Amino acid sequence: MRVIAGEAKGRALQVPRGLKVRPSGSRLREALFGMLEHRGAIADARVLDLFAGSGGLGIEALSRGASSLVAVERDPAVARVLAENLERCGFAERARVLVQPVASALRRLHESFDLVLVDPPYRTGAASEALHDLAAGGFVADGGFVVIETARGEPLTPAPGFACDIARAYGDSEVTLLRFRPPAAAEVDGDARH
Repeated sequence: MRVIAGEAKGRALQVPRGLKVRPSGSRLREALFGMLEHRGAIADARVLDLFAGSGGLGIEALSRGASSLVAVERDPAVARVLAENLERCGFAERARVLVQPVASALRRLHESFDLVLVDPPYRTGAASEALHDLAAGGFVADGGFVVIETARGEPLTPAPGFACDIARAYGDSEVTLLRFRPPAAAEVDGDARH
């Protein structure tokens, strides 16, 4: 797996052997980051990468101009590979790796992000659970984006404040791009039009 574009374009990323991670394919990553760049969602963004694995998505965001990355990966061996990939690409100083389950990390984080990447194990319900935790915890900045990768056809339960911007299938995977507006802000905007 290689970084597709930007500062670290062409750099090879290590992927742990076995079934510990399922890296997003290059076609999916290229399409996803094209959508994000078209919306101005990457430049100077504060990025949170949940279920980060070996870091392909978060590193791609940094390579394309994101300002910082917090990557959450529960498996210590996989997190070591992630840290090595960040170092290899020259992004270690702009990134923080949290080695713990997503729910634990979200209880400890007290900041909001412009872009959140969610790529959990398929068909576990973890994508919907993470989306609801993000909404409840105020982790997404007003106008920020959340990208969720799931198995094709896997249901995603809506969460308050999130609106689907676009959803696309790529082989066996589906990418959903959501935009966040805090419910109170959406109500104020709605009232202002009357």
